[in-house]
Amino acid sequence: MRHCSVQVRGLLTRDELDRYNALIEVGSYLESQTRYDLAYTVQKEIDLLIMPAIERLKEKGRQRDRATEEYLASKQTQTDEEE
Repeated sequence: MRHCSVQVRGLLTRDELDRYNALIEVGSYLESQTRYDLAYTVQKEIDLLIMPAIERLKEKGRQRDRATEEYLASKQTQTDEEE
């Protein structure tokens, strides 16, 4: 089973994380039984489950970019005022 990143796992809600852990456990069991056909289906469910957390991570990045842009603009304004 492919795990998602620590950053994405950190943004899962409690319910999403519980479901994620259960699906990983089921998928790992299926792989140990060489039932890769079923493990593939479980992996697809995990991929769908983590999509909202990935979007939350992207939004955090966009917020950070906006904050950086505002900071740089304020520094530029401050520099212009000093001249």
